[in-house]
Amino acid sequence: MAIIVTFDIPGATQAMYEEAADRLSGGRGLESLADWPAQGLIAHITGPSPTGWFVTDVWESEEAFQRFGEVLMPVLRAVGYPEFPALVLPAHKVVLS
Repeated sequence: MAIIVTFDIPGATQAMYEEAADRLSGGRGLESLADWPAQGLIAHITGPSPTGWFVTDVWESEEAFQRFGEVLMPVLRAVGYPEFPALVLPAHKVVLS
């Protein structure tokens, strides 16, 4: 079952996001699904929030997201991200163009 994962990360910035993206992709950024270091990502949306930076992803399954998290979290700590909770919800429907 697909899941929606949302982070609203107080104090995070676009520069922090870009640095993490470069580290995760070997310097290519995360411009296409092929750049991601884990399988199972369906969609990725990110941008500024009133308090920092937000990310919303759709993953094929919670297991796929957890595998990515094992790669992601050490990178975010290295970049200086603060601790933040994830909101994980089941997706009812995913429609892509």
